[in-house]
Amino acid sequence: MPVRAEPSDKAELVTELVFGECYSILLVQGAWQQIRSAADEYVGWIDGKQHTPVSAEYLAAWKAQDHPRSLDLVQMVSDATTRVPVIIGSRLPFFDGMTLRLGEQQLFYNGAATNPQNGHGPHGDLDKRLALLLKVGQLHLKAPYVWGGKSLFGIDCSGLMQQLFGLVGVQLPRDARQQVELGQTVHFVTQARPGDLAFFDNAEGRIIHVGMVLEDQRILHASGEVRIDPLDHNGIFRRDRQKYSHTLRLIRRVL
Repeated sequence: MPVRAEPSDKAELVTELVFGECYSILLVQGAWQQIRSAADEYVGWIDGKQHTPVSAEYLAAWKAQDHPRSLDLVQMVSDATTRVPVIIGSRLPFFDGMTLRLGEQQLFYNGAATNPQNGHGPHGDLDKRLALLLKVGQLHLKAPYVWGGKSLFGIDCSGLMQQLFGLVGVQLPRDARQQVELGQTVHFVTQARPGDLAFFDNAEGRIIHVGMVLEDQRILHASGEVRIDPLDHNGIFRRDRQKYSHTLRLIRRVL
């Protein structure tokens, strides 16, 4: 669901809400609602026609849990009268292995999912969490870049990192300039390990890009499309263009 900078279909897309996410309504203006995401506190405007209300009790219970996430590229949740497509990385609220709960509605899910209690959560085995990050990251290759996107069908650099790390129980902020505040600094590219986050700045020193370090000094990032490129102490090198596309600022370890 698109979240926009202003209450208009013509306004900038600032982020998206994927299936299973919750939010609070801050303001109503005509057909539009200003909302705050319950996961990352990002604020924007949604079309009121896309709003699905839940109770305060549901929201409180939702916030108290680390919910499983869908691992199928696209899957269906359904009941006798409803079929809803969900993308990889979608939350499956209160999922018990067969059904999930969306407000008062019970829906059936028959796809692959993470298990926060069995190694995928924030206290799980590091190797297992890294393996999941790298596997799902590869599944996003060639996904088109869309400013504000968080979907396999259109995603930006920080949205990709937020979605991937959510699979292993790490809730990143929405923007790269916020994500850079997390974790511990890795001082040299040669000391980076898979799963570290690399941040890049512009000529004014502003953080404008983020990607995930892979083995052999490579990086997974969204730039035009989700892609893998070489990474060194200067930044990201595009072999197809024979030049650097992004200037490295620093590397942070969040796992």
